[in-house]
Amino acid sequence: MTEDTNLPYDFIPGLDLSEAFYKEVVKPILDEHLPDLVYTAAQMGRGSDVLGFDTPQSMDHDWGPKLLLFIDMSEFESLHEKLNKILRDNLPYEIRGFPTNFTHAEDGSLLMTPINSGPVNHAVKISTVSEFFIEYFGLIPSEELLIVDWLTIPEQIFRSIVSGRVFHDGLCEVEPIIERLQYYPHDLWLYLLASQWRRISQEVAFMSRCGQVGDELGSRIVGTRLVQDMMKLCFLMEKQYAPYIKWFGTAFNKLKCAKPLTPIFIRIMNADTWQEREKYLIQAYEYIAKMHNELGITKSLQAKATQFHNRPFMIIQADGYAEAILKLIKDDDVRKLPEHLGGIDQYVDSTDILAYTSKFRRFWSMYQ
Repeated sequence: MTEDTNLPYDFIPGLDLSEAFYKEVVKPILDEHLPDLVYTAAQMGRGSDVLGFDTPQSMDHDWGPKLLLFIDMSEFESLHEKLNKILRDNLPYEIRGFPTNFTHAEDGSLLMTPINSGPVNHAVKISTVSEFFIEYFGLIPSEELLIVDWLTIPEQIFRSIVSGRVFHDGLCEVEPIIERLQYYPHDLWLYLLASQWRRISQEVAFMSRCGQVGDELGSRIVGTRLVQDMMKLCFLMEKQYAPYIKWFGTAFNKLKCAKPLTPIFIRIMNADTWQEREKYLIQAYEYIAKMHNELGITKSLQAKATQFHNRPFMIIQADGYAEAILKLIKDDDVRKLPEHLGGIDQYVDSTDILAYTSKFRRFWSMYQ
């Protein structure tokens, strides 16, 4: 892939650059100036580099040799300014050809900016584990999360934590958190699976009905929504957190089912008539139904498209999948959840919510 970025740097993945920045530059400085410091160094959170989706274009803002440096809360007040000064005064001006100095653009984003003298305005964020997670995650996931936490933290946020990289965990706090957040607890996973099948059932007959009354635009919209809902179901079946819309298709392409399904999904969206669209939707329905049966979590269910009541529309009986999955849930608290509500990603699509959990959780808490 070639991108004209007008930047004088040869691209390397951002996480690799951050790891090199820590190992080759930051660690030696800390070893020399604060050899007894107990800390954790990592890179996670917001950014295409953390997700592994960065490209040369990503280098134009909020990209470069960045790092999270966590220290113990008891030492933060006395050490964070000292740490900042040590790094400002001792960091080299570049690492592997990339500036370690940053300035802020008008919109507040970070820009790599070369300098030849003076202290370095670096992108090492010095913080505590609790401060970082409260600011970014909305809470401190150091203990078992509540059901409401699992369901109101967007998958984008979970993914941006588990996709990160820990370079050194001297505090022994971050790696256990990442391990705990790898994926949803089993019964919550079942609940989300059932809710996603239910979403499909809600609109599964609408594409054809819109087309039948001559609403081609509406038919295309519904068909595309069904594609998106099936893609989301695939993430759940493969137990992978789905990112928000910017990276949704990119991440889908990394799923095992993407190779056979992507051409079908594209044909659905490119179809010129609702009848042609239905033909390809049937192929997609039957493929994801087969995927469900291969999970082995329920008895084998009807994997062939069937007629919608007495109307001339072919659908997958998605409600049957939802009901069968719900019956598997054993956890009493999960069983008490609203039957078809699901997680936040299943009923909200605002980027301001799905990419900025702390903002949403503060808003949400006002109404509790």
